[in-house]
Amino acid sequence: MMADWTWVVYTGLEVLIALVCCLGNALVVFAVCVGIKGALHEPTFCFVVSLAAADFLVGVAAVPLAVLLDGWVHLAPQLCLLLSCVVLVLTQASVLSLLAIAVDRHLRLQTPLSYQKLTRPSQTWLTVAICWSLSCVLGLTPLFGWNNFSTMAPPCGKNESNELPVLVAPPCTFLSTISLPFMVYFNFLGCVLLPLLAMTLLYVRIFWSLQGRLRDSTPQARVSLLRERRLACSLALVLFLFAGCWMPLHVMNCLLLFWGPQTVTKGAMYTGRYPPVPR
Repeated sequence: MMADWTWVVYTGLEVLIALVCCLGNALVVFAVCVGIKGALHEPTFCFVVSLAAADFLVGVAAVPLAVLLDGWVHLAPQLCLLLSCVVLVLTQASVLSLLAIAVDRHLRLQTPLSYQKLTRPSQTWLTVAICWSLSCVLGLTPLFGWNNFSTMAPPCGKNESNELPVLVAPPCTFLSTISLPFMVYFNFLGCVLLPLLAMTLLYVRIFWSLQGRLRDSTPQARVSLLRERRLACSLALVLFLFAGCWMPLHVMNCLLLFWGPQTVTKGAMYTGRYPPVPR
């Protein structure tokens, strides 16, 4: 447990992050849905709304859970596991929304003739639904067996009336139910790092192609290409910030798995948890 003053500072920062996260992403959704006419008919903006919704829910759900599920409450292991999986679902929704944005921009640039056929509104929202459904499947995987239940032994207490031992729910923490190998091998390497590498490759191809086209473009086409490059820069920045926020936590998980708990101090773990993840 952290010292009382440390916990107060930590909780205050978590609340501030949650408010900023909710407000910022709510403004993004409002700006796209209300401020840009016909934006929801554009695939990129649909995926941006999906991303903003996922990050808004991080502020609404994941941040409070980060404070609550830090050993401060005693819950049944199954409930603790379910609540811990919430943040995995939301993180995966963000990753897949970012991937959908990168694929969309790449298709728009590389296959402009077939792009309109591939990105009708119904197909776009179907893709959004698939992203969220897949996020639920991947994020809830620990519920189907890859968890720490086999190593958990609920402590026993005594019934005051008859002195018989009774089961007492253990403190609920993230790694008390979520397997660390799952977090490293499945969640990080398979569900986060692999999509990030794919997105990085897609944006490299996008900028490389735009640079070549700008050199050979007419003045009329140059305006459109410059607008495309500005949008690609903005989206690539979002990807960079997302990776910068989550990579420290995943790196520390790798250190914990391969070199043991002595390699990561508690202060470093709490500092690296942005967006916060229940621990």
